[in-house]
Amino acid sequence: MSGIICAVRGGPASRNTIASAINLARESREPLYFLYVVNLDFMASSSSSRVHTISEEMRQMGEFILLMAQARAAEKDVEAKPVIRDGEVDEEIVKLAQEIGADYVVLGRPGSGEEGNVFSASKIASLADRIRKDTGAEVVFAEVNE
Repeated sequence: MSGIICAVRGGPASRNTIASAINLARESREPLYFLYVVNLDFMASSSSSRVHTISEEMRQMGEFILLMAQARAAEKDVEAKPVIRDGEVDEEIVKLAQEIGADYVVLGRPGSGEEGNVFSASKIASLADRIRKDTGAEVVFAEVNE
């Protein structure tokens, strides 16, 4: 197996990442996997019923985001598979890359004025190094429009 993984979180910052992954899939003719990771570690001190409810809502939001990404891919005649995981974003990217034998992992870069990013510039560089080392996949960074 082989393929391209594009981890998305939604929002305007994901547009360029999704577009880059779709273009790469068109050029390489490899399968495209859009990955959305639900991570609720920030709610560790909340009641379990509240965490479960929010987890379900986050999963539904992820399904919607992935459906939108799939629709954008379909517009370019690219078939994309949705993958939703629970866990740490970096861990799930690496796990999926290992499972499918990914040739490419497409990542976005944090914009200079963007708040609330999961990864800072140094953390995204560290993640890219880890992906290369642990999976052998080539990391492709999406362009950033500022």
